[in-house]
Amino acid sequence: MNTLTTEPSAKNVRFDDDSLWVELNDGRVLGVPLAYFPRLLNATLQQRQNCIISGGGTGLHWEELDEDICVKSLLLGIGDRTRKMG
Repeated sequence: MNTLTTEPSAKNVRFDDDSLWVELNDGRVLGVPLAYFPRLLNATLQQRQNCIISGGGTGLHWEELDEDICVKSLLLGIGDRTRKMG
């Protein structure tokens, strides 16, 4: 059962030492371990903060890091799909 009536969208992004925090337009705040996204984990704080919220809030993009994250995928618990699963 899918209870989402609208596409989830981000309005703000921030970081602490271990997590990416995404504030959604509906008031929720989602915390995701940086370990899910190695490019962000290995980036400097300045590189992490250089995030572009795109697609009306549906995507997060870091040009310098070549990283793109779909907000809906974050809610589904999907991490970096470029990693090889063993």
